[in-house]
Amino acid sequence: MRVTRFIAVGDSFTEGMCDEIVDGKYRGWADRIADVMAHQSTEFTYSNFAVRGKLIQQVAAEQVPIALTYVTGSRTLFSFHAGANDVLRPNYKPEVSLPLYAQTVRKVAESGATVLLFTVLERTDRQGKTADLWAKRFSEFNKNVRAVAKEVGAIVADANEEGLLSDRRFLADDRLHLNPLGHDRIAQGILEILELPYEVNWRQPLPPAEKLSQARRYKSNVKWFLTFFLPWIWRRLRGRSSGDGMSGKHSLPISWPSKGIA
Repeated sequence: MRVTRFIAVGDSFTEGMCDEIVDGKYRGWADRIADVMAHQSTEFTYSNFAVRGKLIQQVAAEQVPIALTYVTGSRTLFSFHAGANDVLRPNYKPEVSLPLYAQTVRKVAESGATVLLFTVLERTDRQGKTADLWAKRFSEFNKNVRAVAKEVGAIVADANEEGLLSDRRFLADDRLHLNPLGHDRIAQGILEILELPYEVNWRQPLPPAEKLSQARRYKSNVKWFLTFFLPWIWRRLRGRSSGDGMSGKHSLPISWPSKGIA
């Protein structure tokens, strides 16, 4: 597959939250993909419209129409990931979100771009009613992703296929976003799917985890509750999002890794 343009839209997953910071912005799996693609073509350009916290309706209305103006045919890889934030909301409405997801993917496919979609990890090692609820919701979400992908001929990066990302050590301290190791695993898996150079050992499981004492687990849980969960609840109560007022980190196709406008 010879890609000369990579366009990414979505939420925090595609923005690259909690990865290492380069030039004041999170790097993320998408930048890592662009690093490899840039070595395959001197004409390569990259844009990333993703913003943390965005819901499916916001991505579909605010990012996709602009991003579609930059599609240059099948040599454009168009990455679309949205809807996970909707699933996590208490007032989630699958009868609204799932059809909108499918409708948006169809619109992207009509542009002639090569479309890349993602499923969401359904199960980690967490247990309880909340974990069961999220597993059920994300299972339905993923069925919708696979169905529309089959319909339009999209590529699917399946987070559940290998079972490796269920290891919490791929997650950042907020227990939601990927850390640098997790972003790198995602990038290597996508590169393999695209038949681009990748690290052949990316499937290798991490060594056995250190067993934490009850005191360390308690301290970690308290830190997470105060640092991440309470602020998240406070934003929800005020109808705010972590991405309010933010724009995508690369809102025009740019030569990569240089910053010249294409």
